[in-house]
Amino acid sequence: MQLRRVIPFLDPSVEEWASEARFLNWLTFIWLFIGLVVLFSVSYHTGLMEYGDGLYYFERQLFGVVLGLVAFSLAVRLPLKRFLIAAPVLFFVALVLIFATRLPGLGSTVNGATRWIQIGPFPLQPSEIMKPILILQSAQIFARWTRLTFWEKAIWLGLFALTLLGILIQPNLSTTALYGITLWLIALAAGLPLIQLGGTALSGILVGIISISIKDYQRRRVMSFLNPWADPMGDGYQLAQSLYAVGSGGVTGTGFGQSQQKLSYLPFQHTDFIFSIFSEEFGLIGGLVLIALLMVYGFFALRVALKTHHPIYRLIAIGAMVFLVGQSFFHIGVAIGVLPTTGLPLPLFSYGSNSMIASLFIAGLLIRVARETQDSNIVSLPRRAR
Repeated sequence: MQLRRVIPFLDPSVEEWASEARFLNWLTFIWLFIGLVVLFSVSYHTGLMEYGDGLYYFERQLFGVVLGLVAFSLAVRLPLKRFLIAAPVLFFVALVLIFATRLPGLGSTVNGATRWIQIGPFPLQPSEIMKPILILQSAQIFARWTRLTFWEKAIWLGLFALTLLGILIQPNLSTTALYGITLWLIALAAGLPLIQLGGTALSGILVGIISISIKDYQRRRVMSFLNPWADPMGDGYQLAQSLYAVGSGGVTGTGFGQSQQKLSYLPFQHTDFIFSIFSEEFGLIGGLVLIALLMVYGFFALRVALKTHHPIYRLIAIGAMVFLVGQSFFHIGVAIGVLPTTGLPLPLFSYGSNSMIASLFIAGLLIRVARETQDSNIVSLPRRAR
């Protein structure tokens, strides 16, 4: 096999793909390229201060990109049926790993959250790796919902709830909410009864309220979101600095590499608040261009979902759209202060190998849906006997 065939943007067979698949392929790599450029600028000072190496984070991000491209290439080339067959087993493995983060000596705690399992030099984050698996498995379950028995429905709903619980106790309320919203939207797209979906939504909101009520740091985050200027040097510090970054960018930005807020003022600028530094350096115009890119990506993802006649594939496209585009808008909403401060990364931008691998794999699944939709529209006609 030629090397260029495993590099999606060099593979000549891309020209034979459906138009939506080609557009999504190129949009994915434009998104990825911009993200790498931005991360280089955002993380250089942090790497220099923390490790004496300005390329520390960027080099490790490239490692995640390489692994992510392998996953992406597999997703766009292998039939979706193979992934769907493997999804139940992978789901149980990922679920066990999510709870394994709570085991003493196995889970790795960073900034008060135990979300990682250290495997040699590589920190595995099961809640990120679960994302594409959850899309595949929930699409299968909800697409066949009316054909499942009562106990099959109960068991899978219990397992999905257990997944949310495992992420919630890490603690990771923002990712739990994202998972819950994704499952709910996939179920809605599958046509589940609205009364059941309404009850599930109310239950999710109630769990969120309870979590915020009993966890002091979550409650302080919500209060600081409502008025960050009430305590700009305390609970409101992160959001206040983020707003300073976004506001100081003006219309055209301060210029690439010229951010002031990344110089140890804004915490987690290379992960949870990378959009803030992006806005500071590229301004309102750069922010609008990125939002336009996300909207175009979402448009093609929705177009893929609407064009496919396969119910499971349609739900996979919906799930991919939520995890890529929806999560991006959640991240941006936090950075500009319209949503409570959370720890959601910006896909293909924020530092993190696990997020990069999961995001590229999800993008590959979406493109694969577009490719198989094209193939299903080609009908071979029998030759007439002469």
